[in-house]
Amino acid sequence: MGVFIARRLLAVPPLLLAVSFITFLLLDAAPGDYVTRLAEDPHISAETLAELRHRYGLDGSLVERYGRWLLNAVQGDFGYSFSKEIGVFTLIGERLGNTLLLSGSALLLAWGMALPLGVVAGVRQGSVLDKVVSFISFFGLSIPRVFFALLMVMFAATTKWFPVGGMRDLVEWDTFTPWQKVVDVAHHLVLPTIVLGTTQMAAYMRQMRAEMVETLGKDFVRTARAKGLSTRQVVWKHAFGNAVNPLITLFGYSLAALLTGSFLVEVVFAWPGLARLTVDAVFSQDEPVVMASVVMATVMLVVGNLIADILLGAVDPRIGVG
Repeated sequence: MGVFIARRLLAVPPLLLAVSFITFLLLDAAPGDYVTRLAEDPHISAETLAELRHRYGLDGSLVERYGRWLLNAVQGDFGYSFSKEIGVFTLIGERLGNTLLLSGSALLLAWGMALPLGVVAGVRQGSVLDKVVSFISFFGLSIPRVFFALLMVMFAATTKWFPVGGMRDLVEWDTFTPWQKVVDVAHHLVLPTIVLGTTQMAAYMRQMRAEMVETLGKDFVRTARAKGLSTRQVVWKHAFGNAVNPLITLFGYSLAALLTGSFLVEVVFAWPGLARLTVDAVFSQDEPVVMASVVMATVMLVVGNLIADILLGAVDPRIGVG
């Protein structure tokens, strides 16, 4: 296991180098830069613009700028945000927890609902529950996430059951007790979690059902039934462990999918997370924030895949990770 983890970790630096360079190349290929946008203000002189471009390090070539950024990044310095004028790590740290809260809630919803419902649907093929699960899967995979998010916003605005957007009550937040703050954040979290988790829940549910149907028809399951084991033992002790393996391999990708999916969800619901910060940084061409966000997303993908491999080896000892 140690050798496997070490081998994976050794592959991280080249991956981050490639991803960061491609991101920097795309940012450089975009028309203009952050200072160019400031040039639209007639009150800012050309001398001031030239001074700002030099201060932000935008007056060098692509290789010079990337080399300077890489050297600082290796030392743990990702620079300062052009638009916010604060350290990138400070800015990202304020938003990262909010994104992890939303993504974690969506992940719990997706896996917590998909696994048991997929198993039951696979065991009871053709039943009413199986048809309901199939409909939920079809709905979740078919509806565009942005459209679903807008529908949820309209639902919240019409019924007044949930907040339309944001993460907390901006009026009474300071007067809330700690428990009231938890309840308030959870109340704001419901609709974004449903929107973000539905697509993945639908995909995992369909995958789990298909794997259970296939596994229940295998010889070792028939042998277990012939030994007189109960249906519960056959399903959960013998079939489930084998059927869930393909889903565990998808766990790492689910982290990246949640991160990219949260971009649109955070924008629609005005959720103050990392994804929304990245979108704003891209539009304002805030280079340091974009670079740091992409690097962090890549690290999350690598960590997710590593966790998926470790879990897969733990669930199925026949699969070696050494």
